[in-house]
Amino acid sequence: MPTTGRRDFEEYARARQQQLYRTAYLLCGDADRAQDLAQTTLAKLFRHWKRASRAENLDAYAKTVLSRTFLSEQRGRQREHEAHELGSGAPESGQHPDLRLTLLAALDTLPPKPRLMVILRYWEDLSVESVAALLRCSTGNVKSQCARSMAKLRAELGDLHLYSTES
Repeated sequence: MPTTGRRDFEEYARARQQQLYRTAYLLCGDADRAQDLAQTTLAKLFRHWKRASRAENLDAYAKTVLSRTFLSEQRGRQREHEAHELGSGAPESGQHPDLRLTLLAALDTLPPKPRLMVILRYWEDLSVESVAALLRCSTGNVKSQCARSMAKLRAELGDLHLYSTES
């Protein structure tokens, strides 16, 4: 980025950082998350400053970036929360709690979206099509993510012999 563009961005960032932070705080209600959201927004603006600086209303452009960043983060948090809620129920009588805890620990090694796919597909017994529709992705994506994740879980769990009925 040319020096002039960098200087313009730095001036804008200094002038609007507090305003972005306040808006982010109103969105999420948490000071640390708000600071992260504001910084992520500024980082995205910096990466695309050439285009952003030509916007008719730069403040509106920045708020759009902030809003989209917040919504994206929320979707990720919501999926992760749902995945953890699915696994937080008490074990049914007759089940082995140690085995269940080992499985939950292994699931925690997976990234959020693949972990959610595995839980929905095998724990909740949803079809590939249902998982794809729920997560707004292709059936091929669900199949490949689940296959890779199950292979990782098998390697992690070793002697427990985790089997699947992949389709």
